[in-house]
Amino acid sequence: MNSITLPYRRVVVKLGTSVLTSGGTSLDRAHMVELVRQMARLKREGCEVILVTSGAIAAGREHLGHPKLPANVASKQMLAAVGQSQLIQTWEQLFNLYGMHVGQMLLTRADLDDRERYLNARDTLNALLDCGIVPIVNENDAVATAEIKVGDNDNLSALVALLADADKLILLTDQHGLFTADPRSNPDAELIKEVGRITDDIRRLAGGSGTNLGTGGMATKLQAADKAQRAGIPVVIAAGHAEGIIETLVMGGEAGTRFTAHACPLDARKQWLLAAPAPVAQLHIDAGAVHALIEKGSSLLPKGIVAIEGRFARGATVNICGPGGQLIGRGIARYDEASLGKILGCHSERIEGQLGFSYGTVAVHRNDLVIL
Repeated sequence: MNSITLPYRRVVVKLGTSVLTSGGTSLDRAHMVELVRQMARLKREGCEVILVTSGAIAAGREHLGHPKLPANVASKQMLAAVGQSQLIQTWEQLFNLYGMHVGQMLLTRADLDDRERYLNARDTLNALLDCGIVPIVNENDAVATAEIKVGDNDNLSALVALLADADKLILLTDQHGLFTADPRSNPDAELIKEVGRITDDIRRLAGGSGTNLGTGGMATKLQAADKAQRAGIPVVIAAGHAEGIIETLVMGGEAGTRFTAHACPLDARKQWLLAAPAPVAQLHIDAGAVHALIEKGSSLLPKGIVAIEGRFARGATVNICGPGGQLIGRGIARYDEASLGKILGCHSERIEGQLGFSYGTVAVHRNDLVIL
């Protein structure tokens, strides 16, 4: 390619297991080297590429000769432990063909829930990029339990895009994008070329995992796209076997389904709040509080809270739900659940009198709140 000005200078590319195996049971190294070739050419043009890769379990199963194992968590973690080294070794060999170095980052949700660890992960990612090293990211499946798993590499790639302040997130899969129906069973299904906001109608179009090799499906890709959109990062879901697909999408060409970035992206702290901590409880609020949060941009006051569900400490992340149970937002609680329970419905000036102390006049401050 001739020297050009690329519209995107830092991109996250997520490759699903179905792309890496070409739908088979072993890694398709011929296709992987073609993907690396595209990323290497883009890097020479000044584009920083971060690779989020699936395939550790498939690589482990291949390396061990496809053994018959019980379908339990321990077996999957064993395969991931074996396959992770095989997978990174394969990527290292392929990128070395183009004179490029790679650096592995294995993450869990625990690395992203804690603000300090989140910032440390961001610093490591930036350090790799500053040194011209291609970060290769995967979830640490060998040790992650249900409590600390992100769960799928689609959502992980969105979190990495937020960490890296990426210009674009590319999700490559075995489908050409989001369709009006399942194209594998409905010949009349049509490709949806652009999505501005992910609505309930759009979510209903997503089914389960497309193959028995991966952990994701279109539903998790929509979750990932929603996170990235809110942070001001455009997203594309496209077919990983389309010719020159990575180059096409980074150079501004059109393919797959595009998810446009929201016009008013969240600031860095709110991006972390949206991306990382798993909410531990719910605050149920009245209609007046819903109006104040959404229409006026207000903080959440104790007066607007009608019920609390779950136990939590001061500083915990909580979901905020409206009268019908619908999710309104997510925020960091200024009071623990016992204290907040004593001031439900109270005017702010009565907080100190009720509790004997005060952490301020709000239950969740606007700066610690993301409207969903």
